[in-house]
Amino acid sequence: MTRRLLLLVVLGAGAAALLIWSAVFHFYFDTSVYAGAVRYWFRDGGLIYDYLTPGTPYGFTYPPFAALVMSPMAVLPLGAVEALASIATIVVTVVVMWWLVAPWAERRGWNPKYVLAVASCLALIFEPVRETFGFGQVNMLLLALVAGDMLLGLARGRRWAGVGIGLATAIKLTPGVFILYLLVTRQWRALGVAIGTAAGTTLVMAALWPDASREFWTAALWDTNRVGNLEYVSNQSLRGMLARFPIDAVESKVWIVCVLVTLGIWAWRVRRADLLGGLALTGILGLLLSPVTWVHHSVWLLPALVRCVMSGRRWAWAGAGIFVVLSARTLWLWDGGNRPPLYAVGSNLYVLAGLVLLVALPLRDDAPHEQAVGKIGTPEVSRAST
Repeated sequence: MTRRLLLLVVLGAGAAALLIWSAVFHFYFDTSVYAGAVRYWFRDGGLIYDYLTPGTPYGFTYPPFAALVMSPMAVLPLGAVEALASIATIVVTVVVMWWLVAPWAERRGWNPKYVLAVASCLALIFEPVRETFGFGQVNMLLLALVAGDMLLGLARGRRWAGVGIGLATAIKLTPGVFILYLLVTRQWRALGVAIGTAAGTTLVMAALWPDASREFWTAALWDTNRVGNLEYVSNQSLRGMLARFPIDAVESKVWIVCVLVTLGIWAWRVRRADLLGGLALTGILGLLLSPVTWVHHSVWLLPALVRCVMSGRRWAWAGAGIFVVLSARTLWLWDGGNRPPLYAVGSNLYVLAGLVLLVALPLRDDAPHEQAVGKIGTPEVSRAST
């Protein structure tokens, strides 16, 4: 067995073992919340935002359009839903990694399929991805909508560019930061398409299901009790970090200042970035600014880690270090209480990694990523690389 094949076998076995462990540990909890809520709405005639998973305070937190997308869960057995969610997460992870790494491998004359296989195994080992798998979450699907929109739609000047960002925003509000990206980078056509898609789907839902839409926009959206405790160590946002500090009296004011400073740094850097850099920086921005960013939401760090690997040996080692620290469940050493003096660092590892990458991530690749994506996507090149 060659070293390359041995590496792939070891990574594949490790990824499979960790995914199975995550599924057993988290028992697809979020999938059960989704399925229970859409059944309560579509099958039992209840209002979706009135549903709480039995024995918990957790209910459906997404806009009504997300419930419509998930409506097949109302009739499928829960086991089938969990199986489909697992398959979808793996398939979408491979697709996203193809978009991210295949152009880079092609430019260097490497076998894109082998690079894809290694990168996909590493992505599945990455804690936010395996947490997404174990919880049965939608994070990778949202990343795929946005990444495909930017790296295929915007890169090739497609008229439909912006649809993926709009749909992702209609399913879950946090990808709306990419609408801000289109505004800041003056991509007017895509901006109009994204806003039109998000607004159109939202208005259609309001017309078809006015009660659910009214409940979401006036009550459920603002009820942080539906998503959990802001201080919980899994909340790796700026707001979560500040909630863990003893500054209760001024926390909200400090948070506003942090948001404004973060937005300023992002806007200054993102206008000089290529599409992959823009995808990475804006994904980080969404993680930092959202009041609640659970660990599994941090799949948006994947483009930034790929850019690190692309940017020379020093950055490759930095990206590898971030990957190892975040994938080794180091964060959870600080779960359950304050353990000074390292608590301020250890309980905020994802936040600190995001801030470092926001400030220092290389903005561009030597060869434009968007051009390479277009080249890799053509049938002729794909056949030639096999």
